[in-house]
Amino acid sequence: MFLSVFDIFKVSVGPSSSHTMGPMLAARRFRDKVATVPANGAKIECRLYGSLAYTGEGHGTFRAVLCGLIGMTPQTYDRAEADAALDELARTKSVMMGNSRVVLDPAIAIIAEKGKRLPGHPNAMQFRLLKGEPDLLSEVYYSVGGGFVMTEAEFAADQAGRPTGAAVTVPYPFATAAEMLAMGEASGLSIAEMKRANELTLRPAEELDRGIATVWDVMNRCIDRGLEGEGVLPGGLNVKRRAHGVREKLAGRAGANDMPLHSAVDWLQAYAMAVNEENAAGGQVVTAPTNGAAGVIPAVIRYYLDFIPGASRAKVADMLLVAAAIGGLIKFNASISGAEVGCQGEVGSASAMAAAALCAVLGGSNAQVENAAEIALEHHLGMTCDPIRGLVQVPCIERNGMGAVKAVAAASLAALGDGQHIVPLDACIETMRQTGRDMDERYKETSLAGLSVNLPEC
Repeated sequence: MFLSVFDIFKVSVGPSSSHTMGPMLAARRFRDKVATVPANGAKIECRLYGSLAYTGEGHGTFRAVLCGLIGMTPQTYDRAEADAALDELARTKSVMMGNSRVVLDPAIAIIAEKGKRLPGHPNAMQFRLLKGEPDLLSEVYYSVGGGFVMTEAEFAADQAGRPTGAAVTVPYPFATAAEMLAMGEASGLSIAEMKRANELTLRPAEELDRGIATVWDVMNRCIDRGLEGEGVLPGGLNVKRRAHGVREKLAGRAGANDMPLHSAVDWLQAYAMAVNEENAAGGQVVTAPTNGAAGVIPAVIRYYLDFIPGASRAKVADMLLVAAAIGGLIKFNASISGAEVGCQGEVGSASAMAAAALCAVLGGSNAQVENAAEIALEHHLGMTCDPIRGLVQVPCIERNGMGAVKAVAAASLAALGDGQHIVPLDACIETMRQTGRDMDERYKETSLAGLSVNLPEC
């Protein structure tokens, strides 16, 4: 089992990796298929199922699908360019794909099949190229969380343990936390060192270091933009951006004799909320491991740099490598998709990843790092995903702040221990998987229960 650090941390566009980024990528893949066949005059249709149908409007899924079909990707997305291109599409109701002009009417091309789901995954979409009978092309895609997209065939192969991509042979192929600890013990290497060695099988050191530096740069700039941003977030909930105001108050009392000791925690939450306010506004973020949980890891890294004595910018790469190692274990053995296991798989996973990363640079042993991840994840078990109106705003933005706080507390607690603990990380991950499997679908990113329906009664 190997997931690269760049599989876990991908430059994305808000507000959702599974409901915005994934559908955009799926639509772009279908566009590339259409470009290979004679399709002049044919019509494209997209049907959304499960969670995508219920919360697609709030997550920007409709727009994302259209952007993908006209050729955009999350990595190069520019909102102004997208606005202009979508205005043109609304006027022409058609788009060039390869050598063919294809009918694409944004008013009717995307259909939300509420109440229906496809058997593979809650986040499903079917694209069809229509020109008489039978369909010229048809493909089902699943957006499985964190911006990962699979066709129906790829998903079935993955579930059967037959990965469709090229096999990657790495020196430390740990698929469980127990294997990770055993390999670390045998090699004398830290988790970051093992993860780095695995990454170097895919790319030279200079490219790896440059890529990781870019990931952190995007994360850090997102924090800064979020701390500067003001106003009301889009979507109709009238949620005011708060990170800027918190930053102003914290800066105003800096150095005061009565400044409370928990001010560092306030900054930590401000960093996390800043990222997720940017995400909610449709800005550029990094999946960490998802958009909905994008604020936790950047906030903990920034907290480390700003508030931990002796912190080193050079350690950020180790933090991201350790976080990616833990995130890969969670994705492989459970899920990072809110639509599949609830928010325990998003903010819970991010908190575990951040706790492990911080513990590592605080000098924690491999056992302590694994303990930190377990502590953070354990105390998110059972967390539902019930975004109000399907928007990644309430409770998502504050929840990232709380996930960051839990991550720092877990890292500190583990670093004060000796690595010995009752519940191993593998058992906690399996518990999350089982809990998500048993969780009522209404509490898994459908906005059909929980805060989503009880807010009007409060």
